[in-house]
Amino acid sequence: MIWTPRVTVAAIVEQGGRFLLVEELAEGRLVLNQPAGHLEHGESLIDACRRETLEETGWQVEPEAVVGLYRRIEASSGITTLRVCFSARAVEHYPDQPLDTGIERAVWLDRRELAACTDRHRTELVLRCLDDYLAGARHPLSLLAQA
Repeated sequence: MIWTPRVTVAAIVEQGGRFLLVEELAEGRLVLNQPAGHLEHGESLIDACRRETLEETGWQVEPEAVVGLYRRIEASSGITTLRVCFSARAVEHYPDQPLDTGIERAVWLDRRELAACTDRHRTELVLRCLDDYLAGARHPLSLLAQA
């Protein structure tokens, strides 16, 4: 049997000390997450970050750095996910853009507001990625070599 982890991307987008997040329905709950989603076949990680953020928030972003790589094993299913988290700059907002199915809305929260509702985070990686970003974790995009 060949084991293959799921690959996802996530974006940390900051404006004025507030961070772009999504409220989304997951497993019957309304949860908070960074704009994030699965890498599609043939897509670069950077392009996946741009696409997922636009689809989930209506914001066009430009990835600037890699915050980190995070391996997570889902306790209930055993599924392994590798999350590539980017810091990205907001470029333009398209408020009339329809959002992905399951996304209720995009919201801007500061770190204190986000930490006050950890029971609503999709996973523990929401705050972990943000805290790594706030601690200065930035790796060049060239880390993600393309073949």
